[in-house]
Amino acid sequence: MTGLCTGRVVVVTGAGRGLGRAHALAFAAEGARVVVNDLGVGLDGTGAGPDAGPAQDVVDEITAAGGQAVAHGGDIATTEGAASLIATALDAFGRLDTLVNNAGFLRDRMLVNLGEDDWDAVMRVHLKGHFLPLRHAAAHWRAEAKAGRVPRARVVNTSSGAGLLGSVGQGNYAAAKAGVVGLTLVAAAEMGRYGVQVNALAPAARTRMTESAFAETMAAPSGPGFDAMAPENVSPLVVWLGSDASVGVTGRVFEAEGGRITVMEGWRPGPTADSGARRTPADAGETTLKLLAASQPPEPVYGSR
Repeated sequence: MTGLCTGRVVVVTGAGRGLGRAHALAFAAEGARVVVNDLGVGLDGTGAGPDAGPAQDVVDEITAAGGQAVAHGGDIATTEGAASLIATALDAFGRLDTLVNNAGFLRDRMLVNLGEDDWDAVMRVHLKGHFLPLRHAAAHWRAEAKAGRVPRARVVNTSSGAGLLGSVGQGNYAAAKAGVVGLTLVAAAEMGRYGVQVNALAPAARTRMTESAFAETMAAPSGPGFDAMAPENVSPLVVWLGSDASVGVTGRVFEAEGGRITVMEGWRPGPTADSGARRTPADAGETTLKLLAASQPPEPVYGSR
């Protein structure tokens, strides 16, 4: 390893398993000191209560390899949990440089079967669970900047292809992940003056959240000695975005899968027509059909083909 993150302190939420675990281990391998957050609940967010086991297991892996890490078992979708997450980094290591928001779970249903509780639970962990740690980290970094200690801070948020294109049976998850993109763009615009860069990632990898939905496509390695769906393939981009080396990169959304990295280009104005006056409904419809004929068709929603 190159020591790309030597001296940096990194917080990773949902880091007890899957992508979060891979990110935490990758940051530690590059010299970062890591706060490993995980509530230890089930795939659907339920469980008997917070379980420090998964987070502590990752901490043990890092320390066994000669790195430094501490576990945090708080609920980052609460004000108290998010505040204690940031405090843990400051208390343990004296600083905070990078926040990776990754925690989440699934409660998939078709829209007509999607209950209000399942909607609220997924919005809470994915969207509120991004907002609250980001808010508390941003407040710390703003205070540092105002005190003349301008940070070189980084935030990597976790969206999804479902948030970019939609996904059948995942209305709650897709809406939350689309919200993460909007939050990322606003945070990048607001926090740049304080030395904070904010980007989002839409990863594809084999995890607890994806193994049933993509069992066939994710089952086999794509080439000799290379498992294209291993979560460890996504982490190098996350580590780079969370390091000093990514200076100047902010407000962007990336896809990462296997060895592929894609810069996602979001909503941009397409064909347009301005009549200079109020239209009739018939004229609005006729004009819209002409514009649609000249436009690029949208990418299909996942699961709709």
